[in-house]
Amino acid sequence: MAWIITKYCITAAMVVFVSEVAKRSDKLGGFIAALPLITLLTLVWLYLEKQPQVKIANHAWYTFWNVLPTLPMFLVFPVLLPKLGFWPTLLACVVLTVVCFGLFAVVLRRFGIGLL
Repeated sequence: MAWIITKYCITAAMVVFVSEVAKRSDKLGGFIAALPLITLLTLVWLYLEKQPQVKIANHAWYTFWNVLPTLPMFLVFPVLLPKLGFWPTLLACVVLTVVCFGLFAVVLRRFGIGLL
């Protein structure tokens, strides 16, 4: 139980750190947020928990493919925000991401990559 609490605390601290940096510097906050910090932590957690290498490698592989359909959200969000406000923009971006993910998964299936 102590290990799970440690993982939660360290992971949460990373999110808080990024949000605090972003308050002070848009560019630095965006840069740090773009780093795959949570993925790196997840890979470390999996390794420390003695998961098989194939499990760790698969996590990195699927993370790559799952990141790509999220990228349009980062372009749409700043355009919609002044027009719709925060919550409608956030909802629209979630819907956009789900649609992009679904379409991307269908396309990748044709190449033998199953995301769903």
